Amino acid sequence: MTKRLASKHKVDRRLKVNLWGRPKSPFNSRNYPPGQHGKSKRTKASDYGIQLEAKQKMKFYYGNMNERQFRNVYRKALNKKGNTSENLVGFLERRLDTVIYRAKFATTVFSARQLINHGHIKVNSKKVNIPSYLLKEKDMIEIKDKSKEITVIVAALVSKEREVPDYIQMDEKNKTAKLLRTPSFSEVPYPTIMEPNLVIEYYSR
Repeated sequence: MTKRLASKHKVDRRLKVNLWGRPKSPFNSRNYPPGQHGKSKRTKASDYGIQLEAKQKMKFYYGNMNERQFRNVYRKALNKKGNTSENLVGFLERRLDTVIYRAKFATTVFSARQLINHGHIKVNSKKVNIPSYLLKEKDMIEIKDKSKEITVIVAALVSKEREVPDYIQMDEKNKTAKLLRTPSFSEVPYPTIMEPNLVIEYYSR
């Protein structure tokens, strides 16, 4: 298990939210930060601290990208015409690992990333093994024929934890999915409060 995968079990308590909305989150039973001083009263956060926490929540939610990768997404959002917060969410939701997760081919974005890295995913009939691959609207995602009965995929599809959002067209029988459109922030089914405007403020300092 990589350090990144192992650390995700502590993230919910560190950020004081059930970030992925999972029933087995440790935050459900211990809703305070880890460590010996976790239960002690915390001082009021500064504006910078609030912005940093908002950035960390969003960065971790999308698979704990490293800081360079996440900052690059912000720069793309900033350079694109329109609302920067909406652009940021749009870029993150068009990532291949995010769409695999949203389509319920994987129970977590970390698992989605592994499926892609191991060559189980095709986009428009071509194998893609880059989790950050940016999908275009109407792109078709499919599970390779030899991978359709993989236990993690089958288990994810029968899970009742999440629903597939309206902006993704799902064919569960053939294990294919299509990104119909880039979603707006209000359409994204975050299980906790996300504040992309504070992320923009953090990087704009």
